[in-house]
Amino acid sequence: MGSPVHRVSLRDTWSRRVHPDIDSERRLQPFSVERLTSILDGSVQNTVLRRRVESIIQADPMFDLRNVYFMTDAEQYEDAVQKKFHLEMLARRLGWSEGGPERNYANRALSGYTNLSLHGIAMNAIRSLGSDEQIAKWDQLSKNFQIITTYAQTELGHGTYLKGLETEATYDAATQEFVIHSPTITSTKWWPGDLGRSVTHAVVLAQLICSGAQHGMHAFIVPIRSLQDHTPLPGITVGDIGPKMGLEHIDNGFLQLNHMRVPRENMLSRFGEVLPDGTYRRLGTAQSNYLPMLVTRVSLLITAILPFLQKSCVIAVRYSVIRHQSRLRPSDPEAKILDFQTQQQKLLPQLALSYAFHFTATSLLEFFHSSYSAILKKDFSPLPELHALSTGMKAMFSDFCAQGAEICRRACGGHGYSKLSGLPTLVTRVIASCTYEGENTVLYLQVARFLMKSYLQAQVSPTSQKPLPQSVMYLASPRPSRCPAQTAADFLCPDIYTTAWAHVSARLIKDAVHHTQSLMRSGLDQHDAWNQTAVIHLQAAKAHCYYITVKSFKEAVEKLDNEPEIQQVLQRLCDLCALYGILMNSGDFLHDGFLSGAQVDMARAAFLGLLPLIRKDAILLTDAFDFTDHCLNSALGCYDGHVYERLFEWAQKSPANTQENPAYGKYIRPLLQGWSPKL
Repeated sequence: MGSPVHRVSLRDTWSRRVHPDIDSERRLQPFSVERLTSILDGSVQNTVLRRRVESIIQADPMFDLRNVYFMTDAEQYEDAVQKKFHLEMLARRLGWSEGGPERNYANRALSGYTNLSLHGIAMNAIRSLGSDEQIAKWDQLSKNFQIITTYAQTELGHGTYLKGLETEATYDAATQEFVIHSPTITSTKWWPGDLGRSVTHAVVLAQLICSGAQHGMHAFIVPIRSLQDHTPLPGITVGDIGPKMGLEHIDNGFLQLNHMRVPRENMLSRFGEVLPDGTYRRLGTAQSNYLPMLVTRVSLLITAILPFLQKSCVIAVRYSVIRHQSRLRPSDPEAKILDFQTQQQKLLPQLALSYAFHFTATSLLEFFHSSYSAILKKDFSPLPELHALSTGMKAMFSDFCAQGAEICRRACGGHGYSKLSGLPTLVTRVIASCTYEGENTVLYLQVARFLMKSYLQAQVSPTSQKPLPQSVMYLASPRPSRCPAQTAADFLCPDIYTTAWAHVSARLIKDAVHHTQSLMRSGLDQHDAWNQTAVIHLQAAKAHCYYITVKSFKEAVEKLDNEPEIQQVLQRLCDLCALYGILMNSGDFLHDGFLSGAQVDMARAAFLGLLPLIRKDAILLTDAFDFTDHCLNSALGCYDGHVYERLFEWAQKSPANTQENPAYGKYIRPLLQGWSPKL
């Protein structure tokens, strides 16, 4: 029998001091990290409140995250439910309102290690699609956790294409009920979070059928489990879908409905209703029922997608000033790996994108708040642009954050492969965002359709056309056909690179539209023509989203005139973000001669020149995100920089170090003793 390895503790004075390699990075501050933090938070008051909430969470042993890496899936699920329950009790005791900033800050501090998050998304659906009476009823039940809800849209056979959903809701006028039914195996609801074991009700998206006619997708509140003993109700088959790539603590589930009956009042009816006799009355546009997805996408950007890249940058940059490897010169000691240009080229663009996405999301959130109330009042004029922006940004953020988190993980070498670094969990969780709430390629193509309509609208005589949406005004604006930059320094001019991105985006949109129209003139119908040019439209949509990001970052930096030190450091990040995109897509800029080969070389020189300047501030810029050690839960990314000590200490917590080896007696000992030659 193998003997267990005893846990070793090396914690001593290292836990009470900051590692000199990271301390030296913080000694000279060309700008106020504290001030930048308050800008990112929106105000000094927000920062104070957030830190107060974080200190409450961190001081409570029930919210400890340190053991999560050693838990089984079942243990993670129970732990996440326990944390949610404890958080709810804490919030009620302290008077934190549902949807208030305190709860948001608490969720940030817990890094998403709680369950029942789909409860909030389902509540958003009810508030978006429900009548005032329905909201009054269901919102109160949900807020008090008298019921627990999820949002059940995706099916085994359909996801982003909502028109293809197969679940049916057939109205029975005799009983004034809807009969909710899963007619096929592919109509099984699949993936909704918290459905597998937790929820009592679901907002189910189904095709409405009444008076023998189909009226498209609508939302219905369907009871799933008994409120007395939590068993599935008659007509309900529900369970967990099994192991996943990540998100082990969430019970993603399946749901089959066998002629489940719900009262007429359970169809959310702000934008469409069925009268008692079965008459259908539309009260909004056909797109109105997509509103919950739009609300969710906007909220996800800054709470559930961007933080994964920000945290990855914090961990990788901090580790890169502690890790010494190789020499810059033969006579030098081993260098910090962040001093190597190749490491800077990996990490600093990801840091720049983190900031760019923050300011882009902030701008989009402002537009969303101004538009959402109008849409609820049935003014649908902002809806197309809001849909295109939220869809495009969700696709772009998740794409780049997934790529960036993996770049950060690889930049940490072998230690980045350890779950104790925190990076594998960040990578797998952000990768999920590339699919949930809309698969990214499909979302980009939705943006492309908006861009095609906007481009064709821009070609109409200015005197007869209605104004273009603000985000696509550049399609109707004159631009130079050649970039005027003559030196590398010219590429550090925001107007130069913003114009370059506007030119390339507009040119790609024009090319995509013209290719589609050319195929239609040759005899193809519009659907085949679209499909045969979809890759070109996809490229145009991605360029448009990058342009919006660069423009939003540029405008945010311009507003910081009264913060010159911070403005300077953010301007460098904005420059790097824009140039990184140009260099990664240089063919698009060279295609029509807007940039010459020599100008691309200038852009590269400007990009490389920014790296050492931003490298000096890299630790400060990651510190400004103000993630606590508790929130990062990373042996590599702690504020004090004691990477190796913490990594060794955390490794001792592995159950394998204190338990008997179950394989020794069964397999290893017989293998070792089964050979006749004796040593």
